[in-house]
Amino acid sequence: MADYVVNNETFEFTYSAKEQEEVARIRNKYLPKQESKMEQLIKLDKQAEKPGQMASISVGIIGTLLLGVGMCCTMVWNTSMGMFVGGVIIGLIGMVIAGIAFPLYKKITENQRAKIANQIIALSNEISLDN
Repeated sequence: MADYVVNNETFEFTYSAKEQEEVARIRNKYLPKQESKMEQLIKLDKQAEKPGQMASISVGIIGTLLLGVGMCCTMVWNTSMGMFVGGVIIGLIGMVIAGIAFPLYKKITENQRAKIANQIIALSNEISLDN
């Protein structure tokens, strides 16, 4: 608060940018959250990728574990020729399964994007028209 005196007349004003920002920040905590159209668009796009990510991560982990078991059979437990050959086969199967992970991700993500394409396009058109 500031007081200015000019010719026996006083003028008082109160303003603090920091106080107003603090008040607005606290007030916003208690207002109901309203998701903007841009936030909805980002959320939909991420929603299309999650199933593919989960499937590819799972398949990649399984393939990597099989590759590891195959390596153990060939290097650590190589007491017989059967373990060596079996380890090579298991390792190759693991490589193939791990190699499928990325194409699986792409395929699932493409399918998910096709399912929500209409929603994405409609929402992006709304955003473009608003601006």
